[in-house]
Amino acid sequence: MRDLDDTDMEILRLLLADARRPYSEIAEAVGLSAPAVSDRVARLEEAGVINRFTVDIDRSQLRSGIPVLLTLEPAAGGPDPLRSTLLETDAVEHLFTTAEADLVVFARVPDNDVADWLADTVDGDAYADFEVELLAGAAWSPDLGGTEFALSCAQCGNTVDSEGTAARIDGSLYQFCCPSCEARFSEKYEELQEGAD
Repeated sequence: MRDLDDTDMEILRLLLADARRPYSEIAEAVGLSAPAVSDRVARLEEAGVINRFTVDIDRSQLRSGIPVLLTLEPAAGGPDPLRSTLLETDAVEHLFTTAEADLVVFARVPDNDVADWLADTVDGDAYADFEVELLAGAAWSPDLGGTEFALSCAQCGNTVDSEGTAARIDGSLYQFCCPSCEARFSEKYEELQEGAD
């Protein structure tokens, strides 16, 4: 799968609006059979375009907590350890990394005490500074408008175009921008496998 056509994009839009939408309903909307839609969804999953199907829960209906937008400046160790810690907490609903490597977190902090929650959740040495903004509300509206499909090469990270190749290695499908990247990746993979034995 190198390119998404208009039908693939429409299937993604329909699933984005309702991931539980039956394939028969999607098929009617895009002019295909339900098995053809199922095949396309399976290809989108295999290509990594669809990572998972999930449910969007309005957490405000389930528990209390004050909604905050928290911006953290990571300490010298970088954002990765801090990001991992924050993603493991129940209060965090969304986490973004800025171009400056700051972390912007939307969370519902229990007990309405952000400073105590932060101290209990994250090691104080993990961040250099933080700012908190109280939120009056939040909305999440993902959209596919203006997006283009682009696979990344598993070896070098470049965009895979029509000149690219694909290979199935140990049951996983990998995309490559050129045959030489595919050969280098396969060689490294085999070396790692031999080293593991």
